[in-house]
Amino acid sequence: MRMTHPLLTAGALLSLSALALVGCSGGSDAEKAGGAHEDDHGDHAHDTQGEHDAQDEVVYKIGVIAKSNSNPVFLAAKNGAFAAGERLSEELEGATVEILWQTPPMEDAQVQAQYVEQLVSSGVDGIAISCTDANLLTSALKAAVDKGVIVVTFDSDAPDSGRMAYYGVDDKEAGKEVMRQLAKVMGNEGKVAVLTGNPAATNLQARVEGVLEQASEYEGIETPMVYSFMPETATEAAAKMQQVQTANPDITGWALVGGWPLYTDNALDGIYENAKIVSMDPLELPLEYAMKGQVQVLVGQPYFGWGEKSVEMIVDKLHFDKSPASEMVIAEFDIVTTETAEEFAENWKIWLGED
Repeated sequence: MRMTHPLLTAGALLSLSALALVGCSGGSDAEKAGGAHEDDHGDHAHDTQGEHDAQDEVVYKIGVIAKSNSNPVFLAAKNGAFAAGERLSEELEGATVEILWQTPPMEDAQVQAQYVEQLVSSGVDGIAISCTDANLLTSALKAAVDKGVIVVTFDSDAPDSGRMAYYGVDDKEAGKEVMRQLAKVMGNEGKVAVLTGNPAATNLQARVEGVLEQASEYEGIETPMVYSFMPETATEAAAKMQQVQTANPDITGWALVGGWPLYTDNALDGIYENAKIVSMDPLELPLEYAMKGQVQVLVGQPYFGWGEKSVEMIVDKLHFDKSPASEMVIAEFDIVTTETAEEFAENWKIWLGED
């Protein structure tokens, strides 16, 4: 997998067509982009492109369900989805793409399942979702697919749901990369702790598996101990790290398969002085830790692209009957170091709509 270092822009996250291709309490509060739905899609089958041209306009309604409105990575995904909807509405002749953002304030798979059902009942044509718990969501997503809704997962998959495709990094490979980078800065020896969040999340399970598998390649590194915490908040994550480091002062390396503790200030006091730290997710606050040298490496994912490319894949299928070349559409991840953190931070001005 190619590792990328240079500054990304929104332009670097272009259409998946080339690949072959908020907190709301109910459906009535969904944020929308675009016009009203003019047709009753029924079984969600659509006319051919030639018939589209003969109509005044067709409106594709796409629900987007991320894990949490409190996590900045999903706000970037939100902006990516709305940006794709706006751009595709301009590019497609005779069609408008309407985005309905339905995401719980905090991670809750049951609420996500309710949103799936609400969106299907409202007549959406597609759903893009990051699954908090695949086991709890699979049946709701299967029911959506059975009714003709095009489903794409991003960030965290539900592989048995009948979804058309998954978009995101290879999570096991990302975990391996976290461990590779950590081993490098540790000089290939020492005691490693792994921090993870929701143990039911398939993406986190795969990353932890990757960390452990890669760690076994180094004779000088002990088999890492894995520590999980819930709920997935910065406060809980930082408290868990502090507790574990205090109880195990011989820990010399931390592999964070999510950047949770780095979303708050001073989380690593008493830890970074004694251990090297490599984490997923070069968000704005984690990048500050990297700039200060408290975190050595951050491994990034396509946050804006989660929303942008998921919407593009769904529209490609609806409008052109074009499926991705593979059901697993794997994105590259970014390696951000102390030296490159300041430059990489400019991405967030684009991804969060500040530029």
